[in-house]
Amino acid sequence: MDKNHWLKIACYLDGRGGRTVFGTDEALQSDRTHWVHLDYTEQASADWMSANGIPDGVIEALTAAETRPRASEVHGGLLVYLRGVNLHPGARPEDMIALRLWLGPHGVITTQKRTLVTVETVEGSLAGGDGPVSASGLVARLVDELTWRMEDVIENLEAEVESCAEQLEASPTMSLTSQLSLLRRRAITLRRYLAPQREALAKLQSDRHFGEDDILLVREASDRLQRLLEDLDAAREHATLLQEEVFSVQNEAINDRMYLLAMISALFLPLGFLTGLFGINVGGLPGVENDKAFLWFCAGMTVIAIGVLIWMRKRRWL
Repeated sequence: MDKNHWLKIACYLDGRGGRTVFGTDEALQSDRTHWVHLDYTEQASADWMSANGIPDGVIEALTAAETRPRASEVHGGLLVYLRGVNLHPGARPEDMIALRLWLGPHGVITTQKRTLVTVETVEGSLAGGDGPVSASGLVARLVDELTWRMEDVIENLEAEVESCAEQLEASPTMSLTSQLSLLRRRAITLRRYLAPQREALAKLQSDRHFGEDDILLVREASDRLQRLLEDLDAAREHATLLQEEVFSVQNEAINDRMYLLAMISALFLPLGFLTGLFGINVGGLPGVENDKAFLWFCAGMTVIAIGVLIWMRKRRWL
């Protein structure tokens, strides 16, 4: 295998599920089906494609920095932009990795910046003699593997939403709000790329480059992707409802506290008025010379407080 770090994979499909590896010093053979996988961030990748007769428009498309999933005819071949979930340790799955590929007359060229587990898996199947037998079959296998790896990610997202629902039933806390917001953002980010990817797969099913078996595999992947999108939408809506329920519980608790404070204020309003009135430092206050005046005053305030409580009770404020 060539040791140039920008060249990740360079092989010919043998038509029986295996491969034959070649290096960058060899020109592409038009009578054999090739698969070349490159790091598009390296100028050497573009130079190699140009030296091997790849059209400039295709090179520009395969080295584009920003892409969204789509499929279109380019220079007699099929240009496809796809996204795969990020399964590297410590990475966020919704930080999706872009895969650019061009299905040309004599093979497939794929490019990426970060490594996809899907590409490694398909390469391993070719090394083991159990890989795709044609260029269109290679594209279909990549599509299928990309879609399979999304299932676990979305299932985990659904499980986290269900866990939040159980926590809400047991003991709703403020931490659930931020957790649900994070889950919603993850769902939105995933859907941002999966929705156009569904449209790209739909176009592949009617493309002239694909055989019947390849179309069937792409159709199955498209159906799974549609189901995953529906599950993703359901999880996002569930998270939204749970977040609204958390807000409702929090607002209800705040309203209960405010109501309690309002009732306490209403109870002590007349008492505060009387204590303020009898606390003024002027002559002529009743009971100043009576030793039991304070006791009578306290008893009177108690009666007033009880009266206010009874009045509130009759008004069903308590």
